[in-house]
Amino acid sequence: MKSVAEQNVAELGGVGSVLSRQKRDHVVLDELLERLAQARPDEEDPVLLKVHRLVFPHAYAEETVLWPVIRTVLPDGQALTLQVEAEHQEINELVTRLESLEPGSAERRRVLDRMVDTLRKDVRDEEDELLPRLQTKLTRAQLQRLGLAWEAVRRIAPTRAHPIVSRRPPGNVLSALPLSLLDRWRDRVDARLHRADDDAAPGLRALSSVLARASHAVEQLPGIRSGEDPATRRKRGSVVGWGAAALVTVAAAWTVMLLARRRHRH
Repeated sequence: MKSVAEQNVAELGGVGSVLSRQKRDHVVLDELLERLAQARPDEEDPVLLKVHRLVFPHAYAEETVLWPVIRTVLPDGQALTLQVEAEHQEINELVTRLESLEPGSAERRRVLDRMVDTLRKDVRDEEDELLPRLQTKLTRAQLQRLGLAWEAVRRIAPTRAHPIVSRRPPGNVLSALPLSLLDRWRDRVDARLHRADDDAAPGLRALSSVLARASHAVEQLPGIRSGEDPATRRKRGSVVGWGAAALVTVAAAWTVMLLARRRHRH
């Protein structure tokens, strides 16, 4: 089989094909990882934010749209997708660990290097095996339709690491809307934080923490892990109800609005 990395757009089924869309994201990821390798410790977070905003929606769309198709059309699709899901799970866990480590520390460098290695392996596994094998089973029109579905899901998917959430439907589908809203609010706050002066930074950092805690509450909801294979299951804390998680989410949203009004007055 010819790797997706070695095929041109026409061979991949056209610009809108799911294979072409995957390859474009992989090229951007490679560029970001090169930037990350050259960044100083105090320059890493803005690059990492861009990596997260690319990688996690991409993976979510794969897990929701692509992998179910592979499990249907390939006799060993279950084993193939489980291997990649395990890589996605490790990346989620590494990024979650990374967020608690101090920039410049030896442990952060170790975790960061492992994250980069796992991302690169994930790309190789997809481009060299999963996607070429999918290509042999689908027509050009089917690849185009799958590309539209993948892109639609990618645009509304969560953008942060969520290691507790199922890597498969229906659990990942249940969590998508609340986590996507919270993640994208947090992305905007963190992007502003990276440019903020010393006076604004503490408030933005506190707001980012509130949004992270709200996401954690959503991760504990009943049903969020449904459909998950035991191989990618991670132990979680106490389960909370949908009502409690909704209250936390509303509180986070209210905090965001108050901050926005305060900035507008100033």
